[in-house]
Amino acid sequence: MATVKSAPSASIAVIGSSLAAIAVIHLGYSLCLNQRKPKKDEPTVQVSLPQWAIEYEQSLQSAQDFQSDQERIRVAIELSHRNVQNQTGGPFGCAIFERSKKDGTCRLFSVGVNRVVPLCNSTLHAEMVAIQYAQKKLRSFSMKQAGDTSSAESSDADGKEYLLYTSCEPCAMCLGGTLWSGVSELVCAATKDDAEAIGFNEGPVFDESYKQLEAAGVKVKRRVLRNEGAAVLQEYGKVGKIYNAS
Repeated sequence: MATVKSAPSASIAVIGSSLAAIAVIHLGYSLCLNQRKPKKDEPTVQVSLPQWAIEYEQSLQSAQDFQSDQERIRVAIELSHRNVQNQTGGPFGCAIFERSKKDGTCRLFSVGVNRVVPLCNSTLHAEMVAIQYAQKKLRSFSMKQAGDTSSAESSDADGKEYLLYTSCEPCAMCLGGTLWSGVSELVCAATKDDAEAIGFNEGPVFDESYKQLEAAGVKVKRRVLRNEGAAVLQEYGKVGKIYNAS
């Protein structure tokens, strides 16, 4: 009898926990969907990609499956190279890929390039730009939350995860942004030392910083095609503006 009496309360607890979990999952969408439009005279901040970057991203949309780290990191490196060639920002590029948890197919989802000098905004590093565009598309402040929700809302839907590839190891700011973005993997080409060798100050980034990411569930791979990423930095070091120099 004791077991029978306790069953309803246990069921209620389980149902309550489930409802709470669903509420948390949908909170990000609610907050994003209910954002009001700025008033006419209200100050706004502009974040934009160069036209060539938009066209480059569009040219890769037909490629439905980027299977290897090398394929994906080359997109980020190419973005950094073109940003230097077109004089539209610093020598850094980032690409975020969406991978199906069901069958492993991986497609390009968002791109970013460094826009600090052209847009007079010290926060517009390539990673931060790519993260902002990805979250805008998902209408959620967490890519993990959005990816989990896609599978939770329908038994037929694939769960998604998001992978961030960057032409150079992130600075202190971008490591923090990566942590909070909800990506499941971070893959880097050139190193902090490569960036600082041409004069950039990457801030307080240590091996322990990456351990913190991994402890939070973010897989980290570094020095993938490092030489190709470093070559872009060296090219920029000869002709470009080094802001926030060390």
